[in-house]
Amino acid sequence: MKINFFKSPPYKWKWALLNIMRSFIFLLCTTVFSLNTITTFSQEKIVVNRNKLVTVDEVFDIIKEQTNFKFIYLSDAFIKSPKVQLYKGEVLIKTLLDEILERENLIFELSSNNIIIKQKPESHQKISKPQGIPISGKVTDTNGLPLAGVSIIIKGTNKGTSTNSEGVFSITVIDRNSVILFSYLGFKSQEVKVENKSIINIFLKEEINELDAVTVNAGYYTVKERERTGSISKVSSKEIELQPIVSPLEALQGRMPGVEIQQKDGMPGNAPTIRIRGRNSLREDGNYPLYIIDGVPINSTPISVGALLEDGLDPLSTLNLSNIESIEVLKDADATAIYGSRGANGVVLITTKKTIGYEQKTRIETRWYSGIAKVGKRAKLLNTQQYIQLRKEAISNAGREPDEINDWDLLLWDNNRYTDWQKELIGGTSPTSNLNISISGGNSTTSFRLGGSIYKQGSVLPIEMNYNKMTTSLSLNHKSDNKKLTINLSTNYGADKTNSTVTYSIIPLAFELPPNAPPLFNNDGSLHWEQWSYSNWDNPISGKYNPFETKVQNLITNLEVSLELYKGLELKTNLGYTQNIKENKNKRFKESISPDLRENSQHSAGQSYNKRLSWLIEPQLTYHCSLGKGTYDALVGVTFQQNESVGFSVSAQGYVTKTLVGYMPAANSITSGPNQNIIYRYNAIFGRIGYNWERKYYINFTGRRDGSSRFGPSKRFANFWAIGSAWVFSEEDVIKKKLPILSFGKFRTSYGVTGSDQIGDYGYMDVYESTGAPGGLYPTKLFNTDFAWEENKKFETAIQLGFFKDYINFDIGWYKNRSSNQLVGYPLASTTGFNIVQANLPATVQNSGWEILLALNQIKNKNFKWNTTLNVTLPKNKLVNFPKIEQTPYNQLYRIGYPLKIRFLHQYDGIDPETGYHKVVDVNGDGSFNHEDRIIIKDLDRKIYGGISNNLTMKGWKLNFLWDFAKQNGNYWGRGFPGRDKTNRPYEEYLDWKNGSLYIEDSPQASTGYNLSKISELGVVNASFLRLKTLSLSYTLSNKLLKNTGLVSCNIFISTQNLVTITPYKGINVENPYFPGTIPSLKTYTSGIQISF
Repeated sequence: MKINFFKSPPYKWKWALLNIMRSFIFLLCTTVFSLNTITTFSQEKIVVNRNKLVTVDEVFDIIKEQTNFKFIYLSDAFIKSPKVQLYKGEVLIKTLLDEILERENLIFELSSNNIIIKQKPESHQKISKPQGIPISGKVTDTNGLPLAGVSIIIKGTNKGTSTNSEGVFSITVIDRNSVILFSYLGFKSQEVKVENKSIINIFLKEEINELDAVTVNAGYYTVKERERTGSISKVSSKEIELQPIVSPLEALQGRMPGVEIQQKDGMPGNAPTIRIRGRNSLREDGNYPLYIIDGVPINSTPISVGALLEDGLDPLSTLNLSNIESIEVLKDADATAIYGSRGANGVVLITTKKTIGYEQKTRIETRWYSGIAKVGKRAKLLNTQQYIQLRKEAISNAGREPDEINDWDLLLWDNNRYTDWQKELIGGTSPTSNLNISISGGNSTTSFRLGGSIYKQGSVLPIEMNYNKMTTSLSLNHKSDNKKLTINLSTNYGADKTNSTVTYSIIPLAFELPPNAPPLFNNDGSLHWEQWSYSNWDNPISGKYNPFETKVQNLITNLEVSLELYKGLELKTNLGYTQNIKENKNKRFKESISPDLRENSQHSAGQSYNKRLSWLIEPQLTYHCSLGKGTYDALVGVTFQQNESVGFSVSAQGYVTKTLVGYMPAANSITSGPNQNIIYRYNAIFGRIGYNWERKYYINFTGRRDGSSRFGPSKRFANFWAIGSAWVFSEEDVIKKKLPILSFGKFRTSYGVTGSDQIGDYGYMDVYESTGAPGGLYPTKLFNTDFAWEENKKFETAIQLGFFKDYINFDIGWYKNRSSNQLVGYPLASTTGFNIVQANLPATVQNSGWEILLALNQIKNKNFKWNTTLNVTLPKNKLVNFPKIEQTPYNQLYRIGYPLKIRFLHQYDGIDPETGYHKVVDVNGDGSFNHEDRIIIKDLDRKIYGGISNNLTMKGWKLNFLWDFAKQNGNYWGRGFPGRDKTNRPYEEYLDWKNGSLYIEDSPQASTGYNLSKISELGVVNASFLRLKTLSLSYTLSNKLLKNTGLVSCNIFISTQNLVTITPYKGINVENPYFPGTIPSLKTYTSGIQISF
């Protein structure tokens, strides 16, 4: 029976809601019921610990061992019977006996605890006729292994047989219209019409429930969703490919509880910020998670590439998104502790696509899309008349007349000219295109997948800025004939190139330039300079004469070799190598400078080169075995890793001609920056033991001992560990009886300790740099050999519930993490000659919160499917301990009991009725306004974030859309003082002035009052938002339409990003509501096609 809530009458809704409420009360308010209830025989089960082929007598022995039942039958009744294939899992005894005895023409009776086996009565005997058509064949599983004991029945009759130990059968059918039914415990039944066949060879597929079918990558091992004890979130390739994005992290936005992604700048390639369960470190660069691609860790720090990408280039941007199979995020101690110090801030596991199975025909698949992107929102600013009104009013209130030196915008610029600078500077259209091609195939022992992609994106700016990416990937998989040796090779190469023509950001100018500012170009197309020279502004796009180019190359290679030494015992080695190369080149021509300053200027150029190499060796030994009613999984391994970084920079000045700019030998003077040569070594030993008892009780223990070269000799090693457990209480007989609507229920909890060594190299040593003179050195870093690892203690408890055969699913968890022994650069007095020294602060940062996941399968039938997923995170970050903080410079940044991301603000006191100036409260009454007067504390962290996605499928049509949301505060986005500063203003300030709530005056007193008001409560505003993040519609052509085309599949799709944003925030970037110097994630429209043949 399928339940469709949308077609159900109201009383069924009430019944369902009432039962769900009863279930929660029952689960949370009672202890385990007594398990002494006598169950009926039809509910009795046995647990099969592993796949095995046994005799019928051995089946009876297994039942007797696990129950109180005894068997009564003739001792030689099953001597010639074929063996029975048992598969790992739980089996109903009645179902098992029915299938075994049916093929033997036997039945059983139950008398007390005795099971009596006897012959079927004559009336039930199989009737066979000598006439008919003989049929024979073989039945195997999907791996080609024979299945013994498969029940084979001629549909509509009671005539049947079963396969022997080799999976072979023979049966006689009545005619060619007969249908043969193949059924086997643990496998999906299959019907075959005889027609003109005389030999029927088939394979049966395993019948797997949904939770058993979902496998989650836990890093060093995989685990079924049903069995996991840790907190792991997963996004599949289907969800990733829906989005026309550059970074894989953007695909996680709004889709995972506890994973906060912020794309603070919409410039292509800009690195998103990722926080997994909050900020653990006082240092901004101490909160990056660990990135692992196909088993190989890569540096997660954004790559610095210049002014336009203020957050740096995303280190994952060189990946081909169409080549990603899945992304898993490990969050709690149970999931991350096996990575030790590297997993303190969470782990992001990226698995690339491999060939699906062996014996696959060669297949070519291509995916192409093209589209455009624009800034989706513009701020409402003043027009020329409104701007001039404010300026003149401010000057008049100051009691002076305008003059050309101070008021050139009024006297020297055209007061009738209006330019929408948002349209001019960030209002362009960015073309976007992506082409991906892959080819895959294989034979019985070897498979391969080769792919490549080209991605191009332009800019919304009026300058030449392009982002281009090229990727290639190769996956080779081989297994020996005896299946004992497996070799997997994975290689991913990506190169991206960013072309820009400025070395500073012009984006803030779109909001600050007066609306009557001069034009950018003269009539002949040359840059306009004359009127700009009257002001303190330069021509905003003068940087077009300063080309800036960044190239990044990334190579990630992994070789995994595994060998089965003994049944259940496997030796595996993971070998990894990465290479990252970054090159920056810039040129600066005199034409980018105002003509009246060019005479004393020179052409110049610069370039830098950085190369980072890393290798990894991880031998591992795994063991799996059964013991009693449970199974053990054990893992032990060793990590050897080394990173080496080299780099240099050089600048040149004094080029005589433009054509030679960039060629270093042609410059009059060359200055070299310091060379870089850094080696980082990391070693570890790690292990895991997992135990599963009756597929109901799970426990998992992980441990790791890390060693890092970033610490002094006495602090170099540390131990990290975690323990996790789970109870699948829905498998308890009493739960099944009392709560029939509950299809799945699990409690899980974990606790452990991880750490961090995310600091610079050689921090414990004295560091010197060259003075430039022969033999000259000067100290640049003060030594400290006593600082040690950060420590992060993590606790989590959660419950998973499924109702009505998993039509409704809940996953609700609570976590609390405490990070202590903070690694920071501790500020020093200037008299020491050093700014900071690396040290541990006795500060403790706590992150806690609720993570809620609700999944609904509202409609699920042959023609139409509709499912909805809602995830909500309620995080709470605070500094819980910092002894003597008032004696440190951190006293002006943090406050005990409050989050790390806060602002200290003045208490606003309204408008002075005599002067019209803004007032704030002088708390200590000393006549000045300083940090001691800032008694209001505002939190700028998100209070709530999450997303809601819907997937609708009807025949070949698919509609997917995702809304993401956040409750947060932001800074007031206007800059400068209205009327006095010659910058454009938010329109709401004009309205405030018109209705009398804003007094403007071109005087220091008025400016001081206004500026104080913006660092008061008025300076923090509501920046919450609800955004339609992704909307896609696709159509897959049917096989009927593809017939005779040579195509295997064809999918046509359209997709949009950031289509609608609902927010009270007046600025344009809700993901970075702190400064109007960035553009938001672009509103993107694409269409494309995906075909395979």
